[in-house]
Amino acid sequence: MIEQTDPLTNVTSLLSGNGVSRHLCGDLKSFIVTTMPIPWDLAKQRIGGAPAKIVFVDSMEQDRVEQQLEELPEFDCVVAIGGGQAIDLGKYFSWKRQARLITIPTVISVDAFVTSAAAIRINQKIEYIGNSSPNPLVIDYDLIRTAPNHLNIAGVGDLLSIHTAVYDWTLAAKNDQNQYQFHQKTVDQAYKILNSIIDRAEDIRNLTNQGIDAIINGYMDVNRVCLPLGHYRIEEGSEHYLFYELEARTGKAYVHGHIIGLGIYIMSHLQNNKHEIITNVMDRMGLKYQPKNMGIKLQTLIESLENLRKYVCEREDLWYTVIDKETITPEWIDYITNKLEF
Repeated sequence: MIEQTDPLTNVTSLLSGNGVSRHLCGDLKSFIVTTMPIPWDLAKQRIGGAPAKIVFVDSMEQDRVEQQLEELPEFDCVVAIGGGQAIDLGKYFSWKRQARLITIPTVISVDAFVTSAAAIRINQKIEYIGNSSPNPLVIDYDLIRTAPNHLNIAGVGDLLSIHTAVYDWTLAAKNDQNQYQFHQKTVDQAYKILNSIIDRAEDIRNLTNQGIDAIINGYMDVNRVCLPLGHYRIEEGSEHYLFYELEARTGKAYVHGHIIGLGIYIMSHLQNNKHEIITNVMDRMGLKYQPKNMGIKLQTLIESLENLRKYVCEREDLWYTVIDKETITPEWIDYITNKLEF
């Protein structure tokens, strides 16, 4: 049964359950599919119907995306099947053609299926463009569980980051460095979301239906809080900034939730913010936050931490965090890296 949702979730309607993607497109008159080879192989026999065109993601550069858009036939609906890029391509096409959007994530490692804008690269830089909402968002538990467990579990990264991000926002308020008005009510709402995720730690580790729901509902609840505010301060802070520096330094694409987990581990320690507790939560969930899981070398992380404050200061778009407040010394870098696995 399709469930209508709160508009603030950016999900027009939600369809969830075991096998709910089966025959979903059988009655659609004119639709295209955005996807990648592996998720399409998993879904094509399930969804039914005959797409007017199947568009495989090969680049999210705007020039290429616009070229693919120009080559499309007429359609009434976009069915986006797969992970973040396949969903984002579908969102972009839906927005540009003002067509209905159906999203069927086959992995929940990122929150693209609940966000309105598509992540498009312009001159090698990611820009968030457009505005679309799935109708419905299809959460087929069986289909999601075909993805590797560690990728689905990675979906908690942008929810557990509330732990460090809220600390950073509170710190900014105490030091009169807030770009946005501080609201204790918003902080309380954020901690409620975080605690609801922590309460489902074992379900998330085992990817039960309840564990998958916890991640999906967590994303939607973050939207409920953040969309009216016009910012995502409650879930983005110093833990993300370490990721940004590492990505810029190495040029590598990391599994988002894993690299955010590393940021949570390191920055919660710098914050003196219940480091052992949040680390235990990540371990209970099976989140792969150790550098060895991402191929990050010891020297690379050392150099990233040495450069982190300079990097943040040079980025005018980044908010005030513990990185601005605390000095990252060589001794502290040695201490924290000795606690990690390479």
